[in-house]
Parts: sequence; structure tokens; C-alpha cells
Amino acid sequence: MTLEILGQDERGRLLIAINGLNQLSVISYHERSRAIKFHDKNELSVFLHRNEKQFRKILHAKKEVILKPGFKLKFALCEKKDVDAFNDINNIIGLEKRSISSESFIVQSPVKNLPEIFTDGCFMKDKKRGGFAVIIKNTKGTYETYTFATNQSSSTLIELLAAIKGLEILASEKQLRIVTDSQYVRKGITEWIFYWKLNGWLTANGRQVKNIEFWKKFDRLTENKYIEFQWVKSHSGHFENTICDLYAKEKASGSF
Repeated sequence: MTLEILGQDERGRLLIAINGLNQLSVISYHERSRAIKFHDKNELSVFLHRNEKQFRKILHAKKEVILKPGFKLKFALCEKKDVDAFNDINNIIGLEKRSISSESFIVQSPVKNLPEIFTDGCFMKDKKRGGFAVIIKNTKGTYETYTFATNQSSSTLIELLAAIKGLEILASEKQLRIVTDSQYVRKGITEWIFYWKLNGWLTANGRQVKNIEFWKKFDRLTENKYIEFQWVKSHSGHFENTICDLYAKEKASGSF
């Protein structure tokens, strides 16, 4: 589907045209109150209303750029996606890419005895160094630890590098779980990347996605795999995450 900003009506509401399902739906959207009014009663309008929470995430992502008439954005909505469940940080998200189409979903019953990748990364401004750690737990319950230094200065990118390295280490595994304290990693590969690719690697604000080459590499490494993504809160006493944090900081500090 395609969204285009037409301008404003007499009440200062944005007039937005949506093209999709071979139909056109025009809506009014008030940025301050976030009220939406559907002007058409067709199949497309019904679909947008039925998946309103997803549609609102796209509208709410807009900042100053949405005020400009002529702004266009390609987007997609998943029928009856449970937005609240995806936003629940305690839920495990599954990414299934072993078939022609890719899909992500809320995992109701995690697969037992999966190889697990635990990651963490950091950047130390005073040292001008970054570091990340990857702990691999195999199905027998034994661990292998890997640490890496990096010149990258973005903590979010370093978290992504750690996940990439974990997949490279377990390249032969078709089913696995990644445990991370990074929502950037978890949501990026299970939600955002589908829209980025559809929209030519532009965000919902119409800006170029950051770290594109690394996201493309991460995306390639997930091909033909089933991966469960589990988020853990940092510094919460989670054993493997705590160890990763310590190793990442030591590597960034140059201690070893």
C-alpha cells in the first residue's frame, strides 16, 4: 500500500490518501489529538480500521516530514496482527524463514533444547573503544565464550554486531534462540526490517535506515532458519547476560 499526504483541511487535519487493494481511501488525521476519520466506506477503509493499531504506529512515527504535502510512503499491514503482544517485551518472538515466505509471530510454546546465543555489547567513550561478547550454549548445556573489540562508537550497532557474530558462529544450525537485552536487535529483525525492505530501506519518517549494510548481513544470516528472539533486561541478574556484559566491558576497556 502507499500513503500520500495531500495537505490539510479547514480544521488543520492532515488529508491522507491510502492506495491499496485496488482501492483508494482518504482519511483525516489530527496530529495533536491523534483522531482518525475515514471518509470512504470501502474494503480498504474496513481493512485499515480493522488493523488500526498497526496503521497508527505508522502515522505516529511521522514527525515534521508528514506535514509536507506530497510525502509518500510504502507500507504493509499484517492482517489482525496483535500489536500489543509484539510490544510486550516479555514475549518471545519467532522468526520463521525456512520457507519461501518469511513471517514473525509470538511464540506460545518455545522450542525445547535449542542452541542459544547470548550477546551484549558496549562502547566506552573515555577509551574510544567498543567491545562485545557472545556466549554459545549448546544443547548439552556447555558454554563457549567469544569476545571482540570494535572501533564502532554506536552501542546499538555494537549490539547488532554481537548478534551477527553469534549467527556466524552457529551458521550450520537451522533452529536456535538469540537472547539479547537490545530491543533494536529484537524488533529490528522481526518487525522493522520487513517495512524497510518494502520501502527501499527508508524508515517511516522517510529517512534512510542506519547501519543498512549490517542489517542486510544480519538478514542474510537468518535465511533458511527458525530463530526465537528473547529479550532480557540488562543488569537484572540474568546469568549469561551478566557474563556477556562483563566480558564486553573488559574488551572495550582493553583489559584483555
